[in-house]
Amino acid sequence: MTIDINCDMGEGFGPWPMGNDAALMQHITSANIACGFHAGDAVIMHKTVRLALEHGVAIGAHPAYPDLQGFGRRNMQLSPDEVYAMVLYQIGALRAIAEAAGGKLHHVKPHGALYNAAAKDRALADAIARAVRAAGGNLLLYGLSGSALIEAGRAAGLRTCSEVFADRGYQSDGSLIPRGQAGALIENTEKAVEQALEMVRNQRVRSPGGQWVPLQANTICVHGDGPHAVEFARALYGAFEREGVKVLSFEF
Repeated sequence: MTIDINCDMGEGFGPWPMGNDAALMQHITSANIACGFHAGDAVIMHKTVRLALEHGVAIGAHPAYPDLQGFGRRNMQLSPDEVYAMVLYQIGALRAIAEAAGGKLHHVKPHGALYNAAAKDRALADAIARAVRAAGGNLLLYGLSGSALIEAGRAAGLRTCSEVFADRGYQSDGSLIPRGQAGALIENTEKAVEQALEMVRNQRVRSPGGQWVPLQANTICVHGDGPHAVEFARALYGAFEREGVKVLSFEF
């Protein structure tokens, strides 16, 4: 049994504020690097790529809506063609930086509002999948387990990686409880680790109503911007090792 641990990174501004990135790299296997549309810039992208390479962490593009002020968490009304071009642009930027540093691009994981919209909007999901396919390189597409994005990726002939969240609550339909609502965030490390182990070992999660919701867990997200992010990542990695779950970047 294996699991990939991914984390959103390179989400700073101006002179590179590393935040938790350097410490977190020791406890993850895949890094989703901001491509400048919701956070980050060329210098931060370059430094984060080099940091990932130093730790043997798989490099992924983390494309988003063009929303610096809202950190990519506000919905935007863009056409599928606009989303296709926007995602392709961001993939290309990070790929160039990764290859110049001696690495390669491994995956693409949309960010924030774009990720959530693509989980339900098949036309939007198809546009993202089309951009990933057009980018070439046999890239993996990361998306919410059971979502329209995973379906679109498979329909486009892409390798897909179903993602789950240790520190987020789930609704009975398998979607995440929206931020701001009760139960959206799990802030207790022990409870988050317990949920993560349940998802990986038994491929299911319990909703607030007590229902068991089936899901597929290929990769699990650790949010790197919380005050206890490093502590949580360390605890999660250690729990998987104790349970005999190998922590590896997702491959076929």
